[in-house]
Amino acid sequence: MRPYILAETNWEALKNAEFELAILPWGATEAHNYHLPYATDVIESDYIAAEAAKIAWEKGAKAIVLPTIPFGVNTGQSDIYLDINLNPSTQFAILCDVIEVLNRQRIYKLLIFNSHGGNNFKSIVRELGLKFPKMFIAVSNWFQSMDRDLFFENPGDHAEEMETSLLLYLKPELVLPKEKWGDGKEKKNKIKAFSEGWVWAERKWSKISGDTGVGNPILATREKGERFFKAVTKKMANLFYEISKADIENLYE
Repeated sequence: MRPYILAETNWEALKNAEFELAILPWGATEAHNYHLPYATDVIESDYIAAEAAKIAWEKGAKAIVLPTIPFGVNTGQSDIYLDINLNPSTQFAILCDVIEVLNRQRIYKLLIFNSHGGNNFKSIVRELGLKFPKMFIAVSNWFQSMDRDLFFENPGDHAEEMETSLLLYLKPELVLPKEKWGDGKEKKNKIKAFSEGWVWAERKWSKISGDTGVGNPILATREKGERFFKAVTKKMANLFYEISKADIENLYE
């Protein structure tokens, strides 16, 4: 039993417990090229959040990891078989209910531990902040926390070298042999402003990728995944610890 994982602990341990921070991992269920499982984002969030919480707990943080939400925003993938979509309005409703519990039980810090690029919680958090003024609500994207060029050679953002390396380390039995891997070639928007980054429109996934991947995974290895996992979990552990110990009434200098 890991005392910082809510799904594994029990009432005997929790009846007199006090936590400073709740961590809510949030993934997605969607195709990841031909070779990675649909639950790739869930697996990544489960393992990274748990390991980071372990490191933070051992440093003295009173943080508890809630069960992972397995579905994310997949509105651009409605025609890809069994990609499960959760609308942003549904995410808002789920967070309202979770925060209602935390707020009532005086756990006033929540970190949404996001593991899916399609989830964008900023506007939701702004609204929740007005609804629950005592709560400190933050969102992290672990996949943006490191300079990927220090670990990987090929760019991409979906089932690419980084995610394939992580799954080769975390769940190799769920990764198909290399001859099954697609090349993750992405078609770019013809309008230049979108590639420059100052204009945005949702990508229609089946139109931009033939294998549902974005980024060539061919150079992925277990060793790269292990090195990246250890670096990310160490960085996220520091975040967990700092939020856990922070005075939310005195955050700025």
